Amino acid sequence: MLLALAPLALLLIGATPAAGGAPKAAAADAAPSIPFERYTLKNGLEVILHQDPRAPLVVVDVWYHVGSGNEVPGKSGFAHLFEHMMFQGSVHTGRDQHFQILSNAGASNINGTTNSDRTNYFEIVPENELETALWLESDRLGFLLPLLDDAQLKNQIDVVRNERRQRYDNVPYGKELFAVAAGLYPEGHPYRYMTIGRHEDLEAASVDDVKAFFNTWYTPRNATLVVAGDIDVPRTRALVETYFGGLGTGGKGKTLAPSKTAPKMPALTKTSRTTLEDPFARLPRVQYAWHSGKFFSDEDIDLDVLSMILGADGWGRLYQRLVVQEQLAQSVDVSENSRGWSSSFHVTATLKPSSDLAKVEKIIGEELARLIKEGPSPAELLRAKNGLEASMIFPLDELLARAERLQSHNHYTGDPGSMPALLARYRKTTTTGLQKTAKRVLGRPRIEVVTMPAPATPAPPGPLAPPPSLPTPPKPAIVGGGQ
Repeated sequence: MLLALAPLALLLIGATPAAGGAPKAAAADAAPSIPFERYTLKNGLEVILHQDPRAPLVVVDVWYHVGSGNEVPGKSGFAHLFEHMMFQGSVHTGRDQHFQILSNAGASNINGTTNSDRTNYFEIVPENELETALWLESDRLGFLLPLLDDAQLKNQIDVVRNERRQRYDNVPYGKELFAVAAGLYPEGHPYRYMTIGRHEDLEAASVDDVKAFFNTWYTPRNATLVVAGDIDVPRTRALVETYFGGLGTGGKGKTLAPSKTAPKMPALTKTSRTTLEDPFARLPRVQYAWHSGKFFSDEDIDLDVLSMILGADGWGRLYQRLVVQEQLAQSVDVSENSRGWSSSFHVTATLKPSSDLAKVEKIIGEELARLIKEGPSPAELLRAKNGLEASMIFPLDELLARAERLQSHNHYTGDPGSMPALLARYRKTTTTGLQKTAKRVLGRPRIEVVTMPAPATPAPPGPLAPPPSLPTPPKPAIVGGGQ
């Protein structure tokens, strides 16, 4: 593994070969970085290029700086719905041809995703098919609307609503997701509704609504294009200009949530508790959630570290107490859900069938109180830092992961190359600083959601079924005339 990662380490850290071709040893505290070139077209499209000739592949990755957090009440789910619409076809490609064209070109990964802060679209293609990928992305940005009609919209509304049923409505703990969001965020807050949207809002969506959403947010100056891989930079710049340079600016988007003032982090005045019965859940579960600082803030970074100290598989404090020692929980998850305006910190324990919920919650309370009072140990802090650093660096051997890392840092900090600064902030965390953050965040009011398996519903009584009828015996054959 180390030998396989060595070329990437040189690429990221910028080490130079010594005499004879052997690389100089990088400093132990060297911060990896992804080399890139960034510029902006006249129409406002931001372009980031990352060259890596190690394999004949290219990633084309477009981020539109709009997510479910930019939706307005009554139109939830539009960002995700439009992600689906973007694969329906555009003027020069024809209907439903996007996947087929890329498949014929040898693409190995084609997808799009939506979260609260952004929507992305990407494909990995052989380097000789770069122009095909750029053409497809530019055509659906510039020429999608003329093909959008009621039939296509209705089809994708049905698809999205079915996706909600499969992933949220009819799955274990699906109710919990909505209860946590409703507890953390008041009506009107952009994070109150899940990215999937509400059924009634999706059903009410019209072609005019969707076109208005597109014209507002899907503009060159509200998009960032990353091209990464085995590229010739001058040729790539020329291709980007050819396919994207002629598209108009349009709309009013340009940065994260440009159309509204960023909402303040909601303040919970008291701890609240919700208990749910879930017909799909087989095990009880409890989740606590607190408000926390926005993506890449110091508080957000501290809570990333604390989430590992509390919940890391095998050695986290809550994992050790609840899963290993007391054997009360099937699993424990502790996470910092980082977002652009504000984040949330979550502690979740899924109980074993015979476990006492009160005892589980008592242990969670004890470990949170101990963390606030004493802070983490130096050994825990070092282990958490190492784990977080590894989780940042090891995935970068994948080309798409580097493209997404450039996009993420550019979106949230304005600097695609801010990964070394972020890594430095993780490295600088201290036990004292983490203790202060734990006291400030985990000492605040929280929401609590308990999910209990719904009792089995007996079948309603009904009339007794009649006994199965016996087959009619055959009539005996008449063998003689007789009387």
